[in-house]
Amino acid sequence: METRELRYFVAVAEELHFGRAARRLGIAQPPLSRAIQQIERHIGASLLDRTSRSVSLTEAGAVLLREARAALDAVEAAERRTRRAATGRPGLVLVAKAGASAELLAKLLDAYAAEPGAVAVDVQLCGIAEQERQLRDGRADVALLHRPFDSTAGLDTEELSTEGQVAVLPAGHPLTIRPSLTMAEITGLPDLPLPRWPCPDGSYPAGPGPEVRDHAQLLQLIALGRATAIIPESAWSQLRGDVATVPVLDAPRVTTVIAWPPHSRSRAVAGLVHAASRL
Repeated sequence: METRELRYFVAVAEELHFGRAARRLGIAQPPLSRAIQQIERHIGASLLDRTSRSVSLTEAGAVLLREARAALDAVEAAERRTRRAATGRPGLVLVAKAGASAELLAKLLDAYAAEPGAVAVDVQLCGIAEQERQLRDGRADVALLHRPFDSTAGLDTEELSTEGQVAVLPAGHPLTIRPSLTMAEITGLPDLPLPRWPCPDGSYPAGPGPEVRDHAQLLQLIALGRATAIIPESAWSQLRGDVATVPVLDAPRVTTVIAWPPHSRSRAVAGLVHAASRL
């Protein structure tokens, strides 16, 4: 299949409406319908269930949507990296979540700077769950990701550290005198709900917790007694004096990895990964 056909199918699969998909693509509806039919003939399976009132994905269509998105992301990433290479400026773009792994990141940059042939590293700090997307779409060469929160499927990785998590509470809250807490105790606090972070499309999941966009906003809400949060142990040193932390014994352990595209042939990426493996 051609890239154009994949874009056509993704538009229809996301809109679940041929008219809206055609307007989104800037084409007429009849050629779009013919293109989808041609894809179905090529694959030999029905991708969409169509009625006079609705369009829905078949199981095969759901698989193609997932694979088509990945393929289009790979094409876009290749275009971005090629344009950057055409500038002739050596360097790496490393993306990491703001407020996470600060000490580890500093050690990594220092270790890499001592490597023979080290190039300039442009560090991009992003919001929650954005670093994986930037790595996959070509805006970054390497990323610090955190399992189990970030997906590393299809990426090459090197594990850097594994740690437990702590609950962040308002200073003076009765639970701050406890030596440890459990997930059930934290999630069962009616006066201190967990925050709701935005989804990739910008919407927020349903729930009682406040909508938050960044760590500064979250910490202020916690200090005001409006929320709580569970974060990796290493982040506690960056917290303010008006909040306190307590270990959460049964919280999932967080593994920080350095990740890069599996097809990368960059010596600079290899050098940075080598430096990371020696931390």
